[in-house]
Order: sequence, then structure tokens, then C-alpha cells
Amino acid sequence: MKCFSRYLPYLFRPPSTILSSTCHTEADIISTVEFNSTGELLATGDKGGRVVVFQREQESKTQPHRRGEYNVYSTFQSHEPEFDYLKSLEIEEKINKIKWLPQQNAAYFLLSTNDKTVKLWKISERDKRPEGYNLKDEDGRFRDPSTITTLRVPVLQPMDLMVEATARRVFSNAHTYHINSISVNSDLQTFISTDDLRVNLWNLEITDRSFNIVDIKPANMEELTEVITSAEFHPQQCHTFAYSSSKGSIRLCDMRQAALCDKHCKYFEEPEDPSTRSFFSEIISSISDVKFSHNGRYLMTRDYLTVKVWDLQMENKPLETYQVHDYLRGKLCSLYENDCIFDKFECVWNGSDSVIMTGSYNNFFRMFDRNTKRDVTLEASRENSKPRAILKPRKVCVGGKRRKDEISVDSLDFSKKILHTTWHPHENIIAVAATNNLYIFQDKVN
Repeated sequence: MKCFSRYLPYLFRPPSTILSSTCHTEADIISTVEFNSTGELLATGDKGGRVVVFQREQESKTQPHRRGEYNVYSTFQSHEPEFDYLKSLEIEEKINKIKWLPQQNAAYFLLSTNDKTVKLWKISERDKRPEGYNLKDEDGRFRDPSTITTLRVPVLQPMDLMVEATARRVFSNAHTYHINSISVNSDLQTFISTDDLRVNLWNLEITDRSFNIVDIKPANMEELTEVITSAEFHPQQCHTFAYSSSKGSIRLCDMRQAALCDKHCKYFEEPEDPSTRSFFSEIISSISDVKFSHNGRYLMTRDYLTVKVWDLQMENKPLETYQVHDYLRGKLCSLYENDCIFDKFECVWNGSDSVIMTGSYNNFFRMFDRNTKRDVTLEASRENSKPRAILKPRKVCVGGKRRKDEISVDSLDFSKKILHTTWHPHENIIAVAATNNLYIFQDKVN
């Protein structure tokens, strides 16, 4: 058996418990995962409109290995199903994206969105309660003023810790089409929400209006050739953002140039090889996710078969291209028939931008080391995820004789897919969502 460390200089182990339920409904399927800026909190959203926040276990002298484990901190219903009576359209409660705001005080703030509405949530702790009111009894009922003969000063009494989630802002009625991404600006005052044809800029303090900064809707919808698939703010430059399209291109925009950023300042697209063009070329070239590197120098994009890294100074071709599951190229026809070819995989950087990660089928996820050019395929499943065990690399056999430790491409389960992943901002801890299961892996603990 080969050692995992020969493939990648990072070792991940499963947590002592996998966060899931044994039987699940459609509402239990995890639809987004996101660490906060410190990595102490991890939020998940599901198709039932719920947000579950996990908090990292504090280090203990008696159990130092428990430092990496995450326990449930807060659970709340973020969105409810709605109905648009004007369009006779049902609006799902599914959480499409969650984005944390950098922590400014003792409370935590996050943005969550479904197809139409973005909400700002405050998550705070309370371990004291006021007692000794003059006009109220201890059970909350009002007292008869005629019975009050003395003046009491209310005091704060200790109580069991309570974590409260409160909706502080609701940003609605700004999107005709489904919201696919949100991104918080580095100025900490604004954020963008993106649907298929428009990007809107919001102020976190103002809910009744937003500014449309990108609009690609043609006058005649029959002339529509592409849609926006994702958008993100630059991590340092508050005036710069990028958005990707279904045609495989990325546009970098500068809000200082014009109020409406219809004209991009940079355009990234890889020329298509005519010899490889097929019926599926346009579908598999559609970008499902775009992410700036932490240092702001690179862009990473994920299409159906590859992950590409772009240098912001080089627009004509990607700096690096990584094949995620090239063995599926011969199965595009069947993937088209079962709609898997339209799956939208996300991609993430590690904290130092040296390793990238993205998901695949059969509960596989791929990791690529940009420095050593090594890659590894790992599996998130109950069968091989015993606590404290090192994950074994998996290999997919395309044709010919299959080895003992390999899996045939024909045996892959396309109903098991890892679309959503996230990486701790400072440490080698990753969270992987597989259907209704959340797997958290971390550096090997010696």
C-alpha cells in the first residue's frame, strides 16, 4: 500500500463523527458550505432552507487531538418556500450560497441567499438575562401599578448559554432570474448578488434599492447566447470584480470606469481547438465557479472537465490547466442523457494558494499541488472514513485490466457527487459535502 504523503504533502483525517443522518429527504441535501474568515466557524445550507453553523472545539490539555473537531453551534431556518403570484412561480427555500462577513465584534454576521432573496443574519451569544423589573413579574406579566411601593434596579443574572440567530436585513425584489452567487466586498460595506443576466451591487445598510452594475440581457431574448454563471469581488481591490459565463469566458470589471460595467477591462478565454469540437463542447466549457486567489493575483475557474488557473496579467490562455475527470470524456453522451453534464462543481484554494481542490463523482474529490504538479483523488464515504485513519488515494481505470485498488469508470456512481467544498483559510482543514453528509478532514495528528 502506497503512502498518501508521496502523492501530496497534506494528510487529512476524518472527524470522530460524520455529520449526517442515515436516511434523508430532498430537503436534507447540502447545497453550500463555507468557512468564516478565521476558520473557527463553518456554515452549511441545505435544500430545506436551513443553515447549520458548526464551531471548532477549543483546545484541551487533556485531549489536544480534539482541537480540530467541529460541533453544532447554531441551527436556524433561513428561507421559507414562497410563491410569486404575478408569475405563478414557486420560489424554493434552497440555500444557494452563504458568505461570511469578517468579524467586527462579539457577534457573527453572514449572508445567505435562495433564488430571489438575500438575507443578512446576526449570530450572537447570550448568557445573562435581566431580572427585577418594576412593571413586570418574573414570568413577564405586567404588575398593577398601585401595588408598586418600592423602586427596584434590574440586574443581570447568569443563565445557560443561548445562541441566537436574527435576520437583520432582507434584500429582495431585485432579481428577475435565479441568484447563483453572492460576494462580499473588501470595503465591508457592499456586496454583489448575481443572477443569469445581471449583477447587482448592494449596500449592507440599505435594503430598498440596489445598483445594477452588469446587465447582459438583450432587447430580444431570442438573441441571448450566454448567461452569467458566477461572480466574485477581488479580495483586496474593492472596485474590481470578475464574472464568468456559460461560454467559458471570464470578464474582469472595474467599477471606477463607469456606473454600468458593460465594458470589461480584461477578458479571459482559451481559444477552442477545432479538432476537438463536438456537440458537447459548449456545454462542458461553461464555467460553474470562479474564485480569486487569496493574494489577488490569480483567478481559478471550474468547467465540467477541468480546473484552470489564470494570471490576471495574461488573458489569452490559462496559466495552468488540471484535468479533473478526463476519463468521462468518452461518456458525455450518457452524462447528457441523465443531465449530469449540467452539474455545477465548485473549486477552492488552500490558504497559501498552493493547492486547489474540487469535486467529482462517486464521492471523489481531487486535489492538485501547484508547486509539485502532483495530484490525488480521495473519497468521502462512510466505508473508508474511519476516525484518525489516513485516506487512501483512489484511482479510476478507463480500460484494460483493472488493478485491485482501482475502480472501473463504468462502476462510478453518478448519483454520488461532491459539488460543494471549502478550505480552512489558515490551516489544512477541509469540509466536503456529499449529498446529506458533511465530511471534515484535517492534517494528520501525530
